[in-house]
Amino acid sequence: MPTFSFVTVDVFTDRRFGGNPLAVFPDARGMSDADMQSLAAEFNLSETTFVLPPADPANTARVRIFNRKSEMPFAGHPNVGTGWVLAQHGRATDGVLRFEEIAGLVEVLVAPEAVTIAAPQPLSLGPEMLVELAAGCVGLSADDVVTTAHRPVCASVGNSFVIAEVSGEALTRAAPDIGCFRDAATAYTAMGPNRLPLYLYAQDGPRIRARMFSPLSGTIEDPATGSAATPLAALLLSFTQDAERRYEIAQGVEMGRPSRLLCTARRAADGLRASVGGTCVPVLEGTVEL
Repeated sequence: MPTFSFVTVDVFTDRRFGGNPLAVFPDARGMSDADMQSLAAEFNLSETTFVLPPADPANTARVRIFNRKSEMPFAGHPNVGTGWVLAQHGRATDGVLRFEEIAGLVEVLVAPEAVTIAAPQPLSLGPEMLVELAAGCVGLSADDVVTTAHRPVCASVGNSFVIAEVSGEALTRAAPDIGCFRDAATAYTAMGPNRLPLYLYAQDGPRIRARMFSPLSGTIEDPATGSAATPLAALLLSFTQDAERRYEIAQGVEMGRPSRLLCTARRAADGLRASVGGTCVPVLEGTVEL
């Protein structure tokens, strides 16, 4: 039986057992789609990545990202973690990697202080979600949602989330209700069937606190979500006249897996662009026979 090596890393943290764990298969040649999906379900992490040769030799790799139930077009911590792993394998040319993904080309910059990824698409916004609907998914009331800047809205830079601002106290006590998520996904169809990732954030002085819930895709709560932090950074920039802004986002605290995401949003010729970076810590390595 063919054997495949894997490693796991904790992403967006400087200490083991913090941040968001990720499994990476640095050479997934010979795996079928079903193999990849089965392994992602078996690891039971937010995402697992599989590295394949690129279609364009000018790029580093084709990277496929699977959550417990399906393949994803783009995600944050899988790219940061995969970039870190491939850099350890000597794959970063001049500190740069380029990953081919469903959502587009993802550029990864590897530096001693952080691995930073550029989201593959400019900010795009979908329809707003009813305040009461978003609040009910996480056991909150409409009064807990802050609407001075924006209402809950579908936002993407390669992977869509409903983003909602809430009070700091409400963020702490938010708890997902899977039945309400199912009902809300039926009523709010902008994200397709059986998919409703909800990203809550609260202003906390100079930084932002955030939590992400996506129980319909198997992630009850995510300790760090780079593909949600990036559209949030771009969305916040849109409310200013600035050319660029930096944001520090804390996530995973309530789960006991504190994470630190460093985001930059900037105005570009094609819209609002964003990047996110952080540090990684290796945890496990092993092999799988298929």
